[in-house]
Amino acid sequence: MIYGYARVSTKGQAKDGNSLDVQERALKEAGSTVIYTDAFTGTKTNRPEFNKLISKIQKGDTLVVTKLDRFARSMSEGSKLVSELIDKGVRVYILNIGVMDNTPSSKLIRNIFFAFAEFERDMIVERTSEGKAIAKQSSNYREGRPHKFGRKQVDHALKMLETNSYKQVEELTGISKSTLIRAKRKGKESKYA
Repeated sequence: MIYGYARVSTKGQAKDGNSLDVQERALKEAGSTVIYTDAFTGTKTNRPEFNKLISKIQKGDTLVVTKLDRFARSMSEGSKLVSELIDKGVRVYILNIGVMDNTPSSKLIRNIFFAFAEFERDMIVERTSEGKAIAKQSSNYREGRPHKFGRKQVDHALKMLETNSYKQVEELTGISKSTLIRAKRKGKESKYA
């Protein structure tokens, strides 16, 4: 049996060639007779259709996907999953890479591909860490995302709370109630520190 698996995680993928329709068409052209589809982000572990497929697929079957990232959250997970399927006797056909099975040439290609993928990921992590270390040397460095509102805006909103409700201040300034409560609490803590 030749199974296909397609997944989309964002609405934007409908425009960039990863839509379910585009994937399903490619999977059918590659010979898939039964296609499972999910609309979940790759970072979510709950992919019900993929789980059904994995429980159903047997020795001698073929799994076809358009790209490795359609069924794996990371290259290391993809490598592990492909290896487990091949050990189970399942051929894995990743359309943009090729057929992966237990032949010596396929093992070589798979190992080279996954080694480069892991190297690329490690390089990204290293560059990110170096960039963060350089940024931390600056006296203006702050971890996390930047504040949406400046200190003056928040102070003004807190002053408005003296005569207005949280809801009114939120509507007038656009600063959320939770942000105002945090700022108010922070102000009290700094007074007693």
